Amino acid sequence: MVRKKSNTTQLTVLRPNAAGVDIGATSMFVALPPDRTEEPVREFGTFTADLNELADWLIKHGVTTVAMESTGVFWIPLFQILESRGLEVFLVNARHAKTVPGRKTDVRDCQWLQYLHSVGLLSASYRPAQEIAAIRSVYRHRQNKVRAASRCIQHMQKAMQQMNLQLHHVISDISGETGLAIITAIVQGERDPHKLAKLRNRRIKASEERIFRALQGDYRAEHIFVLKQALSEYQFHQKQILEIDQEIARITAEFNRTSAENIKASFTGAARENFMRQEMKQAFGVDLLMIPTFGIETVLTVFSEVGPDFSKFRSAGAFASWLTLCPDPEKTGGKVKRTKTRQSKSRTAQALRNAAQSLAREKGYYGELYRRLRAKMGPQKAITAMAHRLARLLYHLVTTKQEFSESKFAEAASRHRVRRESSLRRAASALGYNLVPAT
Repeated sequence: MVRKKSNTTQLTVLRPNAAGVDIGATSMFVALPPDRTEEPVREFGTFTADLNELADWLIKHGVTTVAMESTGVFWIPLFQILESRGLEVFLVNARHAKTVPGRKTDVRDCQWLQYLHSVGLLSASYRPAQEIAAIRSVYRHRQNKVRAASRCIQHMQKAMQQMNLQLHHVISDISGETGLAIITAIVQGERDPHKLAKLRNRRIKASEERIFRALQGDYRAEHIFVLKQALSEYQFHQKQILEIDQEIARITAEFNRTSAENIKASFTGAARENFMRQEMKQAFGVDLLMIPTFGIETVLTVFSEVGPDFSKFRSAGAFASWLTLCPDPEKTGGKVKRTKTRQSKSRTAQALRNAAQSLAREKGYYGELYRRLRAKMGPQKAITAMAHRLARLLYHLVTTKQEFSESKFAEAASRHRVRRESSLRRAASALGYNLVPAT
């Protein structure tokens, strides 16, 4: 057993019943307050029976709160067991519990966590309710499946390119109705470009003649085989995405205590979007799809990652800071060394960045604001700035239950118009011209 060295300055113990856990893939090191037992540090395995024994040991010695680092996914089983046993669990960001020199063993790590937690120097990471965590797990799996399906489309494009079939240059999406019909016919043995071009949907802008010319290529068996494999894998992922969508809809309806009768076998496209829009509106108490560039996937990401309850965040600024959409200045010697935002893998922040980037062609106040910021500070900083504004807007709408209305920004747009007109008049006057309104 390694005893903790005494400090010259002792901090006030705020949590006398605190424990610390060092998470590992095959073992867990747990530290109790030194006065609880002769052996305040023990090692446990990671099997379920070992984790239950760990929880019993903590409860036996009067522990009421536990701190652990968010190491991979190894913390999840222990977190859930301890939480179900009534213990307060602090999931700590590793950045907030950096070890000091000489504390790099598992035993010292858990003792350091126990000490920091007992004196109140650790804060818990945000974790939504168990119902939202269940939706998050399934929705993250859906995002992985969507990425896998996108890779299959790239493989199909590559196989067709190697045969000099330029289909992806004449239609915008080869995974649409026309593209899949043509690719399916090719893998089934059809080689006549005229017959393949006749599979064109009437809504396709490219003419039948243009598609015919794009499908004149060098059909080779090895590339056809790769194309067939990629198509089969793509169809498999699409089938699984449909099943995932049905499961998400079922869990969401159960969360809202609504009927799930509208979840049919063909739960895709407009049917899925309409159903999920109603469920999200009921969950949040406001229709978030009214926000410019917000689609159903953006709202589902917010719902699955944060949940409909934003009360854990004391303000809109705190919410934006949690999303790492705020500057993180580093000062030393009275000088600011850097002001960039912190690095993060937050899926909610990425969804807001994607929504902000889509404002480039959006009409209205937010679209004009994004274009002004992009001209002023460049695209990357403008995207972050607009994602920050969208985060604040999102927090305000969810907490106040107010519907989004573009008319509320009319005054701000009018002020900007006055300032711009004044600036143009000064510039024209400096050049010896008078600015006259157009009739």
